[in-house]
Amino acid sequence: MGVFTSTDDPGSTGHEQVVFCQDKQTGLKAIIGIYSTALGPALGGTRFYPYDSEEAALADVLDLSRGMAYKNALAGLDLGGGKAVIWGDPEQIKSEALLRAYGRFVESLGGRYYTACDVGTYVPDMDVIARETRYVTGRSVEHGGAGDSSILTAWGVFQGMRAAAEHVWGEPTLRGRRVGVTGLGKVGKYLVGHLLDDGAEVVASDVNPRALEWARTNHPQVTLVDDAALLVASDIDVYAPCALGGALNDETVPALRAKVVAGAANNQLAHSGIEKLLADRGILYAPDYVVNAGGVIQVADEIEGFNFERAKLRATRIYDTTREILELADAEGVPPAVAADRLAERRMAEVGRLRTIHLP
Repeated sequence: MGVFTSTDDPGSTGHEQVVFCQDKQTGLKAIIGIYSTALGPALGGTRFYPYDSEEAALADVLDLSRGMAYKNALAGLDLGGGKAVIWGDPEQIKSEALLRAYGRFVESLGGRYYTACDVGTYVPDMDVIARETRYVTGRSVEHGGAGDSSILTAWGVFQGMRAAAEHVWGEPTLRGRRVGVTGLGKVGKYLVGHLLDDGAEVVASDVNPRALEWARTNHPQVTLVDDAALLVASDIDVYAPCALGGALNDETVPALRAKVVAGAANNQLAHSGIEKLLADRGILYAPDYVVNAGGVIQVADEIEGFNFERAKLRATRIYDTTREILELADAEGVPPAVAADRLAERRMAEVGRLRTIHLP
């Protein structure tokens, strides 16, 4: 195994540490990004994805780890922000040996980084990784974990969406609203259930035929469209991106007819300036790292000793946090994404400063 660690100035991104990991025998190529440990050990999932290049993998892990720092701060957790990516097709190269090799790299960081599930990794994978490291969350119930973190991710998104609906339409409900969901995977399928229970009309899309078949079987009242572009341009009140990042970009935002955007995907804004474009069009954006924090709240609870009801109560408070951010945005005349950043940075600075008080 080989490891290269840079703690000086990883790409001038503000990250504390970026670790490149490789184990040639198993085919493991991974990057662990630690953006901040101001509030505590960095926590964030491991994404297993066939990136086009190492540069693309690095760019993703830097963006995702920064987002986790802000997400954890606004979730009220005493945890910093980190993320990891494994570069490769999980359908082709994922194996016990590869996951355990990766676990040894996580262990080598001595608790600076806790990992969990993300795109391409699942609860059983965390149980395998945990055979080599103590710093794993999102484990199975059989091993003392919380199980599927998508459950509270979806619950939190629903709470954030309720707060956004109240801000725009005066009532914290999606009843009678048409909600467009792109991505019926881990989180999207649970979110659809919450929306239908609340009385919303749901239209959805997914690139995976199995996900569409699941929707037809379990929720035949959901309207399915051929692709995300058609959904974005359709007559919807709320847009919920629940797949990969970059869903809000220079093509989708001008076509978007929704009044609210609130979804589970990470890094929804394709680049800086999209938040202003949304605001200029009168579209309320509930920042992704605020509303999708339910999952990290769930897995973080494992560190304390998992209690589902306690974790769900914390995730329900995403409603209050979203309300606070939307009100602050109005008061300061800035987009909600800017207001959210300010609140997160304030907590990281104020609470992180306490570490300068020396303890024996």
